[in-house]
Amino acid sequence: MTTASSSAPDTGPNTVKGVLWMLFVTFNFVMVNVLVKYIGTDLPVLETAFLRFALGAVFLIPMLGTVRQVRFTAEIWKLAITRALFHATAMSLWFFAMTRIPMSEVTAMNFMNPIYITIGAVLIFRERIALQRSLALVVAVIGGLVILRPGFRALDPGHVAMIFSAMAFAGSYLLANALNKRVPSTVVVFLMSTMVPVVIAPLALAHWQAPNWTQLGMLFLTAAFATTAHYSMMRAFAHAPQSVVQPVTFVQLVWATILGMVLFGEAFDPFVMLGGAMIIGAISFITWREKRARQRAARTG
Repeated sequence: MTTASSSAPDTGPNTVKGVLWMLFVTFNFVMVNVLVKYIGTDLPVLETAFLRFALGAVFLIPMLGTVRQVRFTAEIWKLAITRALFHATAMSLWFFAMTRIPMSEVTAMNFMNPIYITIGAVLIFRERIALQRSLALVVAVIGGLVILRPGFRALDPGHVAMIFSAMAFAGSYLLANALNKRVPSTVVVFLMSTMVPVVIAPLALAHWQAPNWTQLGMLFLTAAFATTAHYSMMRAFAHAPQSVVQPVTFVQLVWATILGMVLFGEAFDPFVMLGGAMIIGAISFITWREKRARQRAARTG
């Protein structure tokens, strides 16, 4: 784990640091992909998902002090349980997709999460959306179609799993935003990390296969890389605006493509790169528009 949190306090935005932190984020997330891909079908998918969270419990210990100070209401529990159901579904489908389709395709299709979040905010919370953002959403959806190319090639069940995984992740993030308004973000992470394995456990135990020490070690590393990635993302956003660091996430697709080719013999697919670039471009535009809107509101308010 990086020790950046113990350095001198931030004195203001630092674009270079923000970009470097986000590059570190992309590396850690793609290492999660590599480890899950390597384990593949050696263990049942639900067992792999369960162990990823269970072995990561050690990283939750520093959060206990904050969690003890929270007064949990029925509303908080309802939101947390619902989010755990969404996140468990998303993670299980994601693990399944990783065993079926190339890492680059999983990564590129996962870029659709913010798009589904925006659509969900419009449909569920009745948020208004400007014409420019609507056009950006259309571009992102077209990018998704470029990746999938339905009608031009046979789609794998892994592609379908990733579509629903990204949607379920979007639902999880929308519920996380609702929880963030009621409890500290540390508590939101703690609730998700402890409740998701509880949701998955019954199904995982039904098809349990004893893992070996190598598999346990790799899943522990998966949890470590994921935790490091989330921490690094917070550092990136602390140093630079989201509109600046968001485009850097495209590097994750580059990592996934290169490592997929080198480690797993996956073929290079230019359509995946093109579609991923379209989605990231659309997300970056939406992020930039939201920043501009907040700045205008601050000046007039």
